[in-house]
Amino acid sequence: MNDEIRFLQSWFQNPLKTGAVSPSGRALARMMASYLDPRIEGPVIELGPGTGPVTKALLERGFAPERLFLIEYNREFCHLLRLRYPGVTVIQGDAYEMRKTLAGKLPGPAVGTISSLPLFTRSPQDRDRMVNEAFDLCVDGGPFVQFTYAVVSPVPLKPGTIEGKRSPRVWMNLPPARVWVYRRP
Repeated sequence: MNDEIRFLQSWFQNPLKTGAVSPSGRALARMMASYLDPRIEGPVIELGPGTGPVTKALLERGFAPERLFLIEYNREFCHLLRLRYPGVTVIQGDAYEMRKTLAGKLPGPAVGTISSLPLFTRSPQDRDRMVNEAFDLCVDGGPFVQFTYAVVSPVPLKPGTIEGKRSPRVWMNLPPARVWVYRRP
């Protein structure tokens, strides 16, 4: 079964958990991965990897498989990711409970967090809490990278607490998307 059919099937079964009807395209995945630097030591947290297009882009960018820690809710996607990307740590769990899901698993502070979660399906308070949890698990200045199809920021921006910058629109993705990169000041 190809990834588009897997994604569509998962979306039909639970649209609020899957959030998209197809996986991220190659251009979007590469754009997302470009915001993390493989020269900085430490693990990378990936949230909602789905079938793995961003995982693949991170590996192509130069991150070793053992540095990638993926949190995926969908059991079938977890199985697929383990087969597709040996050496990558795939954890079936809830990204909105990231601290608990990753307890005892990260070897140190993360370089950053990269997310393909459908954030708009959750309250602004849930999104804010989750992003701050990600910052707590990262090195100082470690980014939280998120894509969106929306024209507004999927993470509530709070000057002095959470600041974000957006990329140009990635037209080579269906539908076109953009990447937001958030940091604590």
